[in-house]
Amino acid sequence: MTVKSNRLRNILIVDDDKDVLYTASLALKRVFAITDTTDNPDLIPGFLKKTKYDIILLDMNYSRGATSGEEGLTWLKKIRQIDRSIKILITTAYGEIDLAVQAIKLGAVDFIVKPWDQERLLSSVNNALSDNHFQRQDADKKAASSDTEILPGNRDPEIIFQSDVMARINDIIRTVAPTTANVLIMGENGTGKELVARALHNESARRDKPFVHVDLGAIPETLFESELFGHTKGAFTDAREERAGRFEAASGGTLFLDEIGNLGLQLQAKILTAIQNKSVVRIGSNHQLPVDVRIISATNMPLNQLTDSTRFRQDLLYRINTVEITLPPLRERIRDIRPIAEYYLKVFSEQYSKSGLTLGEDTLLALNSYDWPGNVRELAHSIERAVILSKNQTLSTADFYFRTRSKPDLKPEDSMMRVEDYEKNAILNALKKYDGNLSKASEELGIARSTLYRKIAYFGLDNFS
Repeated sequence: MTVKSNRLRNILIVDDDKDVLYTASLALKRVFAITDTTDNPDLIPGFLKKTKYDIILLDMNYSRGATSGEEGLTWLKKIRQIDRSIKILITTAYGEIDLAVQAIKLGAVDFIVKPWDQERLLSSVNNALSDNHFQRQDADKKAASSDTEILPGNRDPEIIFQSDVMARINDIIRTVAPTTANVLIMGENGTGKELVARALHNESARRDKPFVHVDLGAIPETLFESELFGHTKGAFTDAREERAGRFEAASGGTLFLDEIGNLGLQLQAKILTAIQNKSVVRIGSNHQLPVDVRIISATNMPLNQLTDSTRFRQDLLYRINTVEITLPPLRERIRDIRPIAEYYLKVFSEQYSKSGLTLGEDTLLALNSYDWPGNVRELAHSIERAVILSKNQTLSTADFYFRTRSKPDLKPEDSMMRVEDYEKNAILNALKKYDGNLSKASEELGIARSTLYRKIAYFGLDNFS
């Protein structure tokens, strides 16, 4: 899969907290061609006259001490009157979920609970962008173009690997993609389940049709049916127009049900009915609407929990896992760490205008030695942080923070010793695995033989046998 840039979208961020404006714009400027910010909602109409926005990130309160959210709801309505095609994401405090639900009913596409993290922000924006790809002339028209993943620079996703296990998975993807088989992708958080889902779509006969990503873990239960199956005008309070659900939007293409293991049994039953009948019924209607979707699901739930009928419906499991793909954690595919790290080093070097950055051999060994509990996602964030903080052309271990599972009151020097422990253990494991063969051990560790020699001497492993 190729990597190409697409910076044709625009976003407006409206919040009275300047820190929020700064952090949100920093996270989103790599995705959007124009990232405008303002702490004064009265300026919104002027912004809308000057620029065509795809998304507005809208806070709910602006006046000092205000908590009712009425200001945000008022501006939500005004924006919808000016341009109904703009996707509006609202930001709200934890205790204002009822307010968020009210905003959704008024036309917001999603809400983000404060304090949000970058991952949640990008996920919500990504879902909103997927909707932006299938603007409808009428509410019941179906989607006709595909979603785009949010990656640094808004690039098409790319699966990067050198390991044998990922090579086998890549072969499975190429074999399964052209079929219509439903696929279940399993793996820890951060292993790249969505990238695999997109690869399956992009190499299928449905590649020119919609790819609709639904994060099932992020949809409130009260909005589940409306979000998945749609609703009719007047189906509930403030349902002022018909709305197609995600099943309809994905018709002809692929519906990616992310974190399906998070669904309760009752909601699982509703998904099962739609898949079995190949049709949906909008809230407020009795009319069956046929849908043609390929289902790709993903979960971080272990297989033994999925096969527990008290937690997951077995009839649904049989429907969604015609083919099962299990992604290994990054710690089990060490050979992939270097190419992935170098990929993100290039991406973030361009983003932060720091050309010529490299990874030192000692740094690569440290990266390969760490167990990466957050997998590829954690590696990408670590590279980004190192690029931002590094004052040298070559990134060193000092530019990285490796999380430990030890006591929280560790001193900084103890943390550095922990990095050395990772290195020593990784070298020992590689030497044991290959019976002391230095060439194979250095290849496994992703470092030069000269570096391996030096580290063996440093750790006193010369007499390894």
